[in-house]
Amino acid sequence: MHYLNKILLGDCEEVLKGIPENSVDLIVTSPPYADQRQQTYGGICPTKYVAWFLPKVDQFYRVLKPTGTFVLNIKERVVSGERHTYVIELILEMRRRGWLWTEEFMWHKKNSYPGKWPNRFRDNWERLLQFNKQKKFQMHQEEVMVPVGTWAKHRLVNLSDTDKIRDESRVGSGFGKNVSNWVGRRKVYPNNVIHMATESSNQNHSAVFPVALPTWFIKLFTSPGDTVLDPFMGSGSTAIAALKLGRNYIGVDINKQYVDLANQRINNSQTRLPGVGERGKRYPVKGQKEGVHSETY
Repeated sequence: MHYLNKILLGDCEEVLKGIPENSVDLIVTSPPYADQRQQTYGGICPTKYVAWFLPKVDQFYRVLKPTGTFVLNIKERVVSGERHTYVIELILEMRRRGWLWTEEFMWHKKNSYPGKWPNRFRDNWERLLQFNKQKKFQMHQEEVMVPVGTWAKHRLVNLSDTDKIRDESRVGSGFGKNVSNWVGRRKVYPNNVIHMATESSNQNHSAVFPVALPTWFIKLFTSPGDTVLDPFMGSGSTAIAALKLGRNYIGVDINKQYVDLANQRINNSQTRLPGVGERGKRYPVKGQKEGVHSETY
């Protein structure tokens, strides 16, 4: 498997044709937004964005396993004073092609740049759209659980009789809660809002996302030894996250400067070799011998 743990130089639409179908467990990526990154990705016009992206997403569908997940980080661009609809149009076209739009996460960027506009406020969040090929897919919710919170210390001390049974919603919505179910819990499942700061701007890339972001989704949607694909690899954050968690990665980028940058970051990071996960635990890496380093393809 010559493509494992390497960053391949080229357009992902063409490069991925050399990757076997149903071979990837997770795709997580942030493609260039419309009218941005002119020098590297061509600055795709909003009206042409869907047509540009769909042939690529067809390859994503082909290489993704039936139990796999595709996470797309994207945000609508403001054009002539209003949000353009290319993201909505893309979602609809992907559904027509067989994708299931399973969930939408929100990445709250805790350190977004300040600014002032006449008709809106600064962008403080981005979409993370989850797509799947089927309703049953690999998901490990317990891997991303969070502390229950300090509220439990006070709220759960003296429970009323109502707290000990399922208390149905007064508006007849069908929702209800049993507060006593929280007693003794130290961790709970998170919601779909992810609070993370953006990456430092010193990575020589115009849009670096934090390693913690792909890390979160890799934990949620893959197992040790699985394969993670980022078809717009950029500075290599997804690869670094995958290696830290004992997963394989496949990276693709059309810009040689970014391929070199990503490889440098991988080599300079304190990641372990493929096959070694967190705390030194050794995981089996599917389809690859131990000791194989990442390199440019």
